[in-house]
Amino acid sequence: MEKSHSISEIENQIIDEFSIFEDWASKYEYIIDLGKTLPPIDDKYKDEEHKIHGCQSQVWLKADNDSGKLIFSADSDAIITKGLIALLIRVLSGRTPAEIESSELTFLNKIGLKEHLSPTRSNGLTSMVNTMKTYARQFENKN
Repeated sequence: MEKSHSISEIENQIIDEFSIFEDWASKYEYIIDLGKTLPPIDDKYKDEEHKIHGCQSQVWLKADNDSGKLIFSADSDAIITKGLIALLIRVLSGRTPAEIESSELTFLNKIGLKEHLSPTRSNGLTSMVNTMKTYARQFENKN
């Protein structure tokens, strides 16, 4: 993982990666490929407690505290959604709660995701981001 890079550096890497694709069909294919690389979470976490509400498909997100940094793992029953959560994990996993809470995730707009996703997928993406930030607040409040 790219822990040594800042959130903005990783966002810029993602923006660069998406800039090589000429059309959205290729970008969707890339997102799907990212989803295929996401390690699945243990089935015991595919429960109501770990489910992200507001998504068209089912998405489960788990967060662990590793020396003050959140490590996210996730899974989804939809491959495109799995790719979207994989992008978010790439940017936010291994960060402190404060870094996660203050992240603006500008890459989502810069790569055109917000405008090219269906409204329900876009709402789901927002729910994923909000859930990750909620986990960050919860971990921060425990310390």
